[in-house]
Amino acid sequence: MVKRFERLGHIRRLDPVADAVEIYRLSAAFEFPWDYTRALELALYRTYAVPGIGRLLARTAELTERTQKRYDDTVLLLDTVVEHGFASAQGRTAIRRINQMHRSYDISDDDMRYVLSTFVVMPRRWIDAYGWRRLSRHEIVAATEYYRTLGRHMGIPGIPKTYEEFEALLDAYEEEHFGWDDQARRVSDATLDLMASWYPRPLAPLLRTVTLALLDEPLLRAFRYTPPGAVTSAFVRRAVRTRGRLVRLLPPRRAPHFARQNREVKGYPGGYRVAELGTRPVPGLGGCPVRHRDGSAADVVE
Repeated sequence: MVKRFERLGHIRRLDPVADAVEIYRLSAAFEFPWDYTRALELALYRTYAVPGIGRLLARTAELTERTQKRYDDTVLLLDTVVEHGFASAQGRTAIRRINQMHRSYDISDDDMRYVLSTFVVMPRRWIDAYGWRRLSRHEIVAATEYYRTLGRHMGIPGIPKTYEEFEALLDAYEEEHFGWDDQARRVSDATLDLMASWYPRPLAPLLRTVTLALLDEPLLRAFRYTPPGAVTSAFVRRAVRTRGRLVRLLPPRRAPHFARQNREVKGYPGGYRVAELGTRPVPGLGGCPVRHRDGSAADVVE
């Protein structure tokens, strides 16, 4: 039987750079599957508070009219790489689909680097606050290298080299760019509604309050949400920390739990093909630019 900290001992014997994919998979699928799911949800959600990102997502309507599908596709594409690796046929197909979608829009390199930084930083912050143990330095370095590799496959230039550089980028970018935008607020509201829809309808108001209690002050201010009371926020955060302490008492997971197994992924009960996941933007519609054959953007005639 695997002891509670035995897998951590194995992780520490691996090379955090050369074995980054293996370490990240062990951490995300064995040690902290629930926490990584919540942290990556928060990572993507907070990017809406950058008005340029929030407005683009609103124009595509993917996160306001097809919210569950967009959630499912994002989770499944990222999860495919975690489960199968960058070199696998499945992993290459998932990255190809991610790139095809992103390249259909005019997304700045700065925004791409920022979004990548949320994947690196938010899981560490969430797990250190609410996980059953803190992430080890090996896991932090491995996660950083994992997302540096993903960023290179996505063609993102100027990728930070260390966790600390990613963290500095995230904090500086949010301080400079977080702000109010009515379209971004629509995307945020749709996402909160989606999260509430995963549970019985009478619980929706409570779940919205719980979610807001877990958001930091800059996010609440950017979306102009009324913060829950201090007592409510303290109670919610204490409850999530208590969950982590209880998980610590459980036997370690024997089989991996990948994000595709999450109950929140509801759109493909009969299975799915990785190559068919995601959106296929139509040039000139929903914020997707018309492009010439050489790839340069053409003016869209309204």
